[in-house]
Amino acid sequence: MTPEELSLAISACLKDAVAAGEIALSASAVPDEVRVERPKNREHGDWATSIALQLSKQAGTNPREFATVLSARLKSINGVAAVDIAGPGFLNITVDAAAAGALAKAIVEAGRDYGTNSALAGHTVNMEFVSANPTGPLHIGHTRWAALGDAIARVLRASGAEVTAEYYINDAGTQMNVFAQSVYNRLHGLPVPDGGYPGQYIADLGHEVLTAHPDIRELTEVAAIPVIRAAAYEAQMKDIKATLADFGVDFDVFFSEQELHDAGAIESAVARLREQGHVFDDGGAVWLRTTDFGDDKDRVMIRANGEPTYFAADAAYYLSKKDRGYTEKIYLLGADHHGYINRLKAITAAAGDDPEVNIEVLIGQLVSVNGAKLSKRAGNIIELKDLIDWLGKDAVRYSLARFPADSPLTLDPDLLKKHSNENPVFYVQYAHARTRGAARNAVAAGVDRSAFEASLLDHATENELLSYLGSYPSIVAKAAELREPHRVARHLEVIAGAYHRWYDACRIAPMGDEPVTDVNRTRLWLNDATSQVLANGLDLLGVSAPERM
Repeated sequence: MTPEELSLAISACLKDAVAAGEIALSASAVPDEVRVERPKNREHGDWATSIALQLSKQAGTNPREFATVLSARLKSINGVAAVDIAGPGFLNITVDAAAAGALAKAIVEAGRDYGTNSALAGHTVNMEFVSANPTGPLHIGHTRWAALGDAIARVLRASGAEVTAEYYINDAGTQMNVFAQSVYNRLHGLPVPDGGYPGQYIADLGHEVLTAHPDIRELTEVAAIPVIRAAAYEAQMKDIKATLADFGVDFDVFFSEQELHDAGAIESAVARLREQGHVFDDGGAVWLRTTDFGDDKDRVMIRANGEPTYFAADAAYYLSKKDRGYTEKIYLLGADHHGYINRLKAITAAAGDDPEVNIEVLIGQLVSVNGAKLSKRAGNIIELKDLIDWLGKDAVRYSLARFPADSPLTLDPDLLKKHSNENPVFYVQYAHARTRGAARNAVAAGVDRSAFEASLLDHATENELLSYLGSYPSIVAKAAELREPHRVARHLEVIAGAYHRWYDACRIAPMGDEPVTDVNRTRLWLNDATSQVLANGLDLLGVSAPERM
């Protein structure tokens, strides 16, 4: 019996009690699913619910009386061994071994689908993250949202949401001209221009430009700059995409800011917001009255000289997302972008949307790595590709996914390179590798999954392991709801610990000349169920599940 099955069963009992007149509630007040949680003290049962405390006031009774009525019905559910009422009206539920053990077979049969749920079915989400300027390589400042953004997208999809992962390319504006000038100067042996980009990567881009356009040095500066800008931009974006691929991060859409400008989207956005009554003219400039929606000041969209601001592009980009059918837009921004929250929400409101529903802005805090060295290629930054080469994709991704985005984080390379239980990513990956090794050894000993007797999984460590495996789908759903994939990582560590304790206490393969029994076969199902959950969870974090370590 999974927690979800128990939840539905409690709801059904509650509806029956209401229909029978035992509880004075309207049918609409009964939830379709009832929240169940693990008790802090395992002696209090396998699962607990506070539904009696939540609904007793509506029913006009005290929680313990409510719980007593519900308890009588719950005891008749197949698979429920005991129901106790605790405190003011908590219901503690113990399931029998057969009901608990059946979960192992259900997990194996569900395979990669175990843990997926429909909690966010019907949600259409555009999630923008990383969005680094195409003027240099990805660096440590982009690392956190690359890992977390991808993991959030994965847990959202696992919970039924339709998600588009989008990278906004800031390829318009002054920085692109400075970028092109930097490459031009390097090609001609000139100093880095004021505010320009240093580093060996600029020279490397110059070589790529020269390969594509062998006569580039023969052109005048005025003629060469647009060519260099386009070729260097293409080469830098190729490098960025390759680094993301090495990091296991996939984007569905790479959206160009320049295309917004070229398509007239800025002018269209100003006109649309003016029709909504929120645009005004002052001092020769065009403004959006964002103070009407909680911003600290009104924002200029078009300067007095006719040039659009970045804010105007932000508004046009938001409207583009809206026009493409995304009812929910999630922006994942860096630690220095707190000021963007109110202005983005103001754009949302000015566009006629609900800032509490149609937009969500998440801010990620800085991450640092002890002992990390500046890139030899870029000169003044720590490159993401260097971190991958140094620590490995799995170690970096798991470590970044293991903590909430809003907490500053310093990674310890010495710890991440340890092959010991102190290293969280090793601990979880080793548990998965151990399940695969145990399965290979069991098969070699003649154990297969030709039989399954759930009631045989009655050891205390088996009950513990099954309970954590059963909690996995609700953990995924909660991680998606709160945009917190670290919940998955932490739960995998709990499962890994429970698995190691079970493995040490319960043999899968028989010893010596002992015959293979249904106990061995059933334990192989539990072993493989654990393997599947660990693999599924690691996949949600973008981390591999090794067969051997």
